[in-house]
Amino acid sequence: MQTQRPGLKRLVTDPIIAILTAVIFIVFRVLPFKYASGLGGYLARKIGPKLKLHSLALKNLKSAFPHKPISEITSIAKDMWDNLGRVAGEYPHLPSININADRGIVEVVGIEHVELLRDDNEPGIFFSGHIGNWEIVSLGATQYGLPLDRVYRAANNRMLEWVFRLGRRSITGELIPKGSIGARQLLKSLYLKRHLGMMADQKMNDGIPIPFFGRDAMTAPGLAEMAVRYKCPVVGARVRRYPGPRFKLIIDPPLNFTPSGDRHRDVKSIMTMINVRLEEWIREAPEQWLWVHNRWPD
Repeated sequence: MQTQRPGLKRLVTDPIIAILTAVIFIVFRVLPFKYASGLGGYLARKIGPKLKLHSLALKNLKSAFPHKPISEITSIAKDMWDNLGRVAGEYPHLPSININADRGIVEVVGIEHVELLRDDNEPGIFFSGHIGNWEIVSLGATQYGLPLDRVYRAANNRMLEWVFRLGRRSITGELIPKGSIGARQLLKSLYLKRHLGMMADQKMNDGIPIPFFGRDAMTAPGLAEMAVRYKCPVVGARVRRYPGPRFKLIIDPPLNFTPSGDRHRDVKSIMTMINVRLEEWIREAPEQWLWVHNRWPD
């Protein structure tokens, strides 16, 4: 009987969680974009600082910015929750955002780098981080004719996963699961001269130590390993949030990297360049990054 309890519990809790999420999704979708974003931010600012994750955010911020006063650290953490709540409020509206037409909502900088990779008939890799409204990176790539195959961890709750996918229905490209099967699919995508979109700011326990905000952070090397193997360009892209809400989708030139012939050295060099770039982006607007991730070892 004991072994059945987790399964029985999920039979009850999974539908409840999915229904509540669907109701929130509908409320945000019915509201105009501006008000959905504002409501999401307001709720997150009220609820977020009361969660245990808030302590982790403060800890990470103090470590990353040791010279900032505690008042500024606290303000950044609260603004981080605001950004996260806004991402949630904006999520149901993603399918209705036309990046090519809505100049007042999304400004695009560096589109020539997308067009170059789109038209060269070669594989390529885009990397980003959980900055601003990061969902706009894949949306922008889709609307400019460059679908990205993305590494994705599906929710254990299948009904909840259906809600999540509803928000992403206008974003093209394959969703590739994490793990060994997913790794083979990623290699296949590059072999077929497709393009990958990868979040490079998360911890990987069995990764390699790469400096990040002055401390070694265990970093997934897969992105660099694939870039070295297929000799493909690596392009950084991120979204900066502005009042309105408005956004700036910024696509950087490909990383300037010359292979040395030493695979391990090249992989470490590429991941170091990526972490440097991510840190630069985060320092520009620290309140727009996801500080609740356990990025560094204790």
